[in-house]
Amino acid sequence: MNDARSADAGAAQEAPLSAYERAAEGGNDPRCTPQYLHGAPPIGNEIRKPIYSDEHNHNWSYLFNRQMDLLPGRAGASYLEGVDILGMDDTGIPGLKDLSERLESASGWRIARIPGLLHEKDFFQLISDRVFPSTDYIREKNELDYTPAPDCFHDMFGHMPMLTEPAVADFYHLFGKTALQATGIQRTYLERLHWFTIEFGLIRQAEGLRVFGAGIISSKEEIVHALSETVDVRDFSIEAVINQDYEVWHLQPLLFALDSFDQLVDEFRFWTNRQGLAA
Repeated sequence: MNDARSADAGAAQEAPLSAYERAAEGGNDPRCTPQYLHGAPPIGNEIRKPIYSDEHNHNWSYLFNRQMDLLPGRAGASYLEGVDILGMDDTGIPGLKDLSERLESASGWRIARIPGLLHEKDFFQLISDRVFPSTDYIREKNELDYTPAPDCFHDMFGHMPMLTEPAVADFYHLFGKTALQATGIQRTYLERLHWFTIEFGLIRQAEGLRVFGAGIISSKEEIVHALSETVDVRDFSIEAVINQDYEVWHLQPLLFALDSFDQLVDEFRFWTNRQGLAA
């Protein structure tokens, strides 16, 4: 895609299936099939914390300690600060209500309790209102090393700390508002942008290349793999990212690195203006 005209022409095309939709059609785990909300989900103070079993709290503690041991020298400073701001530790699964209160104080975002992977329309509607959708159930013991399905460890530990970073919080809000307007191939462009930033983003810091994407942060294998020499790390640009396809079921061979979170916001605003999607 060489100029705005080619991007605008592409937007009129019919969007192909998303990576998750392709996976669902291929007979993969049904827990990864997006579902619609039926009514408004509980948000913030409306959320009741489940009574977790000792085993489920132990699963959280195990995962938390395992990942925290792997993060030094790999996770970005904003992520680690976010863990502290949200008060996450290894004592057990946090309550969504408590996390929502801390997150709202930090960046104006709140949390909604949802039943599983959401259809994109419901997902985008929530984040366009600065509401992050989160599950509150955790993976079972037999899936501690890997689960294809969403769970609260990925949602809480993977995503929420970065929402305390003002620029990322603003980008995600703008992303939701933009996605509600997108049509055709624009939807695919946004899906790819989400994947290579929110889920699998890297950032350059004074100390070196660091991770901030939730899909890397919450994975035992990805956190080690992402900064290894086997990964093709490319400079971030909106044009490069939206034209890069990906698959969801294996370690990612190619990632993009931001120079700053402000770069993400600025380039996205410029792109949405060109696309006629400015929120």
